[in-house]
Amino acid sequence: MTYRSGVLTGAAGALLLAGAAVAGWCVVVGPVAGGGKPPPPPVPANVPAVFKEGQAPSVTLTPEGEARLAIHTAAVERKPVPRVRVYGGEVAIPPGRALVVSAPLAGVLRPAEKPPAAGMAVKPGEPVFQLLPLLDPVGRANLTATKVDAQGQLENAQEQLRGATIGLERAKRVLAGGAGSQRAVDEAQVQLDVATKALAAAAARKKLLDAVAGQAEAGTTAPVPVEAPGEGVLRAVSAQPGQTVPAGAALFEVVDLSRVWVRVPVYVGDLSDVDANAPAAVGALTARPGDPTRPAAPVAAPPAANPAAGTADLIYSLDNREARYAPGQRVGVTLALAGPADALVVPAAAVVYDVHGGGWVYERAGDRAYARRRVVVRYVANGLAVLASGPPVGTVVVTDGAAELFGTETGFSK
Repeated sequence: MTYRSGVLTGAAGALLLAGAAVAGWCVVVGPVAGGGKPPPPPVPANVPAVFKEGQAPSVTLTPEGEARLAIHTAAVERKPVPRVRVYGGEVAIPPGRALVVSAPLAGVLRPAEKPPAAGMAVKPGEPVFQLLPLLDPVGRANLTATKVDAQGQLENAQEQLRGATIGLERAKRVLAGGAGSQRAVDEAQVQLDVATKALAAAAARKKLLDAVAGQAEAGTTAPVPVEAPGEGVLRAVSAQPGQTVPAGAALFEVVDLSRVWVRVPVYVGDLSDVDANAPAAVGALTARPGDPTRPAAPVAAPPAANPAAGTADLIYSLDNREARYAPGQRVGVTLALAGPADALVVPAAAVVYDVHGGGWVYERAGDRAYARRRVVVRYVANGLAVLASGPPVGTVVVTDGAAELFGTETGFSK
């Protein structure tokens, strides 16, 4: 190949590459007519009517329909309402409510009327076991020592009850004089309740040992009933009938669940906002606004915190005579916050919810005409729905009959 032919071949190759590049650009971009801009891309969706919050459907009732629904209205207000916040809590057994019953002396266990089992309800003085004493020389010596120990425990329990009684009376006098607090009275009452139960258990043990000692001196060894110290439920049974047990061996545990504690771990950053002296409301862990709750009173308890979670515990006392709550159960606890705040409120019955969970109220828009308006509910307190956003103050909304209006609008009722 000559030099001239090589130059021609290179020029032809360059022209071919340039033409291929121009063709590719036209395929990607498309033809440009007159040097103008390319056409816009097509619209991915077609929405014939965009929903606007201010143009929600309205309902116009006939005079007969409005009378049948018995509609009542109320005005949107701005007023101070108690601030609340919901936390998760755990049900626990208060101190002194779980008692372990031990064998007063060595012997062989026999069943009472029915074999004891965990979960069985018992009453005060109900026999759980029958104990046949083993009164050999060693057993007699142990019995004497046990009697002396029981006498000391009884005297100690009597002194504790006397001190708890004096403390409760003093707390009541200070509260009546205006210098104390109801919390101090509650603490003294708890101490008195614990001392009363301890005295009853010590007196029952002393009485039982005195009876056994009298029988031993008379040469008899009749079975000794081992009774429940109080009303409750057998949480654990550590021995079985036919078993030989030494003196002091644990036989069963009785737990009184008529009143339980609710432990509420609160983030330490929220402690200054929570009113620790105000009562709480206990309900289901997944309770919705308006669901029933039970009142719980704050109690004094040993301070407890979790450094890993950054929480401190608040303790509340809850009436559980209907056995609704079990130890360890998780519950939802509504705590009062310090200081009320002005907020936009409507009666809780005025708010209806759609299938997506959105809140609405029906505003009076004319004669027998009602328009649906969106609201955002922060929480419900004392029958009022506290709104984060909603109609302006003074707007008249439907209370009784709002659900029927929503059903009429959506076609579920007519």
